[in-house]
Amino acid sequence: QQFDICSGRVRVDCVVDGDTFWLDGTRIRIADINTPEVSSPACAAEAALGRRATVRLSQLLAAGPFELVPIDRDEDVYGRKLRIVMRDGRSIGDTLIAEGLAHRWRGYRQDWC
Repeated sequence: QQFDICSGRVRVDCVVDGDTFWLDGTRIRIADINTPEVSSPACAAEAALGRRATVRLSQLLAAGPFELVPIDRDEDVYGRKLRIVMRDGRSIGDTLIAEGLAHRWRGYRQDWC
């Protein structure tokens, strides 16, 4: 399955940023990570990392089948489904963390600048 970077109003299977994507018309927020902002970065370094995280998530999602694992809450305040994305028993979020493109989600955003 292909996951391009989202553009336009119609979103089916695409990546918004490093921790949010659309799958079959449903907006998913990866629950175990936080990535740099692309829509309102606090500095140029965050903007650059946010772009890299977005592209990398697109690549990881397109690399093959994955499973969406629910957490203790179904949705966040923005209506996004909260899920951990797993492939072969490993969180895709862990891959982004290992590559320096995400932080473990601890209930608050960490600084990227």
